[in-house]
Amino acid sequence: MSHLIFLIILFPLIGVITNTFFTRRWSEAAIGIFSSAMVGASFVLSVAAFISLLGMEASARHIEQVLFDWIRVGSFHAPAALLVDTLSCVMILTVSAVSFLIHIYSIGYMHGDTGFRRYFIFLNLFVFFMLLLVLGSNFLVMFIGWEGVGLCSYLLIGFWYTDEVKATAGKKAFIVNRIGDFGFMLAIFLIWTTFGTIQFDEIIPRMASFPIGSSVITAICLLLFVGAIGKSAQFPLYVWLPDAMAGPTPVSALIHAATMVTAGVYMVARSHFLYSMAPAALEVVAIVGAGTAIFAATIGLVQNDIKKVLAYSTVSQLGYMFLACGVGAYGVAIFHLMTHAFFKALLFLGSGSVIHGMSGEQDIRQMGGLKTKMPKTYWTFLVATLAIAGIPGFSGFFSKDEILWKTFEGHHYVLWVVGVVAAFFTAFYMFRLLYLTFHGKFRGSKSQEQHVHESPSSMTVPLIILAVLAAIGGYVGLPAALGGSNHFEHFLHPVFAGGHAHLLLGGAHHGVEPVEYIVMLISVIVALLGIWLARSGYFRMASWPGKLSKGMIYTTVLNKYYVDQIYDVGISRPTVKFSEIMAEWFDLGVIDGLVNGVAAFFNWVAGWLRRLQTGFVQNYAILMGAGIILVLASLFYKMFF
Repeated sequence: MSHLIFLIILFPLIGVITNTFFTRRWSEAAIGIFSSAMVGASFVLSVAAFISLLGMEASARHIEQVLFDWIRVGSFHAPAALLVDTLSCVMILTVSAVSFLIHIYSIGYMHGDTGFRRYFIFLNLFVFFMLLLVLGSNFLVMFIGWEGVGLCSYLLIGFWYTDEVKATAGKKAFIVNRIGDFGFMLAIFLIWTTFGTIQFDEIIPRMASFPIGSSVITAICLLLFVGAIGKSAQFPLYVWLPDAMAGPTPVSALIHAATMVTAGVYMVARSHFLYSMAPAALEVVAIVGAGTAIFAATIGLVQNDIKKVLAYSTVSQLGYMFLACGVGAYGVAIFHLMTHAFFKALLFLGSGSVIHGMSGEQDIRQMGGLKTKMPKTYWTFLVATLAIAGIPGFSGFFSKDEILWKTFEGHHYVLWVVGVVAAFFTAFYMFRLLYLTFHGKFRGSKSQEQHVHESPSSMTVPLIILAVLAAIGGYVGLPAALGGSNHFEHFLHPVFAGGHAHLLLGGAHHGVEPVEYIVMLISVIVALLGIWLARSGYFRMASWPGKLSKGMIYTTVLNKYYVDQIYDVGISRPTVKFSEIMAEWFDLGVIDGLVNGVAAFFNWVAGWLRRLQTGFVQNYAILMGAGIILVLASLFYKMFF
């Protein structure tokens, strides 16, 4: 595999090039199958890489391939190199597998769209950049992939660009992410000036001369986290992600499941050797993660757009991942990233199936009773809902419970309480969504009810496969408390072992098993309580939801705490006003004045010189003669004086 790693990223790129130049006359089915096959080939190679790693000694599980010597300027060196270790292997398996299923699903979902070929070009390009991001062996290659997925998200969110709302959502995502990317760039500059390299494996040994808590390493970690906040939609830069629902639903699944939004979590986990030397930065990561988890969960409680509920759920679940990173449980964060990819991709694709069957309707208040009309969609959606709610036996239970346990074990009791409350909210809003969408009586129009139908096999088969993964995917990380060996953590251990040697926060304690069982039981109880309340309010249709919806708190949460309005009044409008003033005074007055002044000066000079061009040969002869006399006079002067 050491010579074949590049093929993992090459196949999606071949899909982009082929679709761009050679498939104009192909049918939709041919384009969709070919594009899917390219991502499927990346998945097959990712499996081959995984098998190769398993055949190595645990401490030597990494394969690096240098493609070419990219940048070499003075002491700065950045090779175009790819790295497959246990961490990147988990990521490429997850990204390629989920992306492959989303490609298959898209064939049916995008059928008949005028931009069908363009859609698959963007989708393949997105996968190429995401795989490049996780396979890069240094921060600069990672940043190229980082910027690439940002570009593709803009193209896909605003895919239907003739609709101003959708085009604006794409621009919002692009602009907000640039804020985070600026922090990431500054971090890369500071890493090179501090360590003299941007290669991951070269930074680790050079950290020995820095004390734990070093201010420069803390600054690097905080700047990296600014990038992660933007890309992974954490507070306060989360505002782009709910609006990203404007794109096609498979795009929402691709962005929110295993790809772009998890890039920030991966980057923090990849930089664990830096974060574990910066306890203050880890505290910031944990606090922001926990705060975002509960903040987004409260907003999800009252949303009525089926995709918006899932969007805020994604923000909340990403908060859990950062909470895990913040307490030093990097492997657990990646474990939840993987399980989340399965059940969240399933939830989004399930919502797409519902929207497809409802003729484009997204308001869950206009749904109901779809269980019998769309049975495959319902049962797979139920599996994903049980997984994200943390019900024992499903994948989300194992990963989310492990996060809560590591937080408690690390003595972060306040953050643990926040995580538990967020878990209660998650169970409540997800089952509220389930009951309002699939149970009860149909609340839409007669024409919608007559049109409702199950989605085609190209859409339901990926749902079934993802449902299986959402149900059993967590067993690879079965903890010792439940009789397992946590193979997932052992597989990732070689990557994170060095960082854990310096770890001061969390993960360094060994909890007593009975305490772990109690923590586990509490998380299950709060999840069941959330389900019971949702059933009471939205399945049995109790009166209390209607009463709560009339209060000021409900209105505030429904309006998402007015954060977008605050940004608009406090940042957007002043920025636009300042730009208008600068355009009128500086651009028009100063810049245009200078440009026009220079132009006027040369126009005057040209007008004066133009008088010399009379068109009479005699005048030119006189000037030439005068010139010759001046030259001779000058030479004569130099010879005798």
